[in-house]
Amino acid sequence: MKVFVIGIGLIGGSFAIDIKAAFNQAKIYGIDANDQHLDKALGLGVIDNKSEMEQLYDADVVITAIPVDATVTILPEILDKIKDNCLVFDVGSTKHKLCISVKDHPKRRNYLATHPIAGTEFSGPQAAIANLYRGKTNIICEVEKTAFKLQERGMEIFSRLGMRIRYMDPASHDKHIAYVSHLSHISSFMLGKTVIEKEKNERDIFDMAGSGFASTVRLAKSSPEMWAPIFKHNKENVIETLEEYIANLIQFKELMKEDNFSEIYKEMEDTNHIKTILKGIA
Repeated sequence: MKVFVIGIGLIGGSFAIDIKAAFNQAKIYGIDANDQHLDKALGLGVIDNKSEMEQLYDADVVITAIPVDATVTILPEILDKIKDNCLVFDVGSTKHKLCISVKDHPKRRNYLATHPIAGTEFSGPQAAIANLYRGKTNIICEVEKTAFKLQERGMEIFSRLGMRIRYMDPASHDKHIAYVSHLSHISSFMLGKTVIEKEKNERDIFDMAGSGFASTVRLAKSSPEMWAPIFKHNKENVIETLEEYIANLIQFKELMKEDNFSEIYKEMEDTNHIKTILKGIA
């Protein structure tokens, strides 16, 4: 099985590592705009060979793991180049615009729209790790539009990597993911911005910040190159989540001003229910 991975960073590189481990005959070909990434990935053994777009005709599987704005542009081109029995799937955090971009393509049946809910705040081929996807959810959109034999190939890959599958339409996916993922990243970036602007002495931040602060701003270390396009693609849903989040912050501030700490206690107690919902998530 010849697997071409476009974008050899944390997500694409981790797929490469796990597919090589799960499929003895798999050969991984890397395509990346950054040639240093390819050299690093080759040196680390993440990929077997460097490649380029013109060689996609030879692929059995193509994985696109690049920013979503670039994926929208390149996805039709990928479908133009592949053979009829090649599976193409992406790993983007937004799905609606991607699905629209290829809805009328003659090889739409070759494309599987997926979003593995996995990752870290690190980037680049050196960030790729084994078993990143084990036990993680993979959301699949418009599965009925993918050829059944290619669905089977994708499901075999996801199963061997230990992923759970959930099906969702693209619009619902983008709306829900704005709340549980995109808003988290914005909150983290803005908390980091607030602290950096207020605490000019970086040593004070390092000495006084506890594990709570570190875990809350962990996502602020994520790649802007990846996340700015996500916010752009999902603009309407992200704005809606921000409006609701800001309203809750304003309400909390007003309760503070009114010295209404009994209501603050109640709000925190009610929100504690989140720990039962998220029980077992690392």
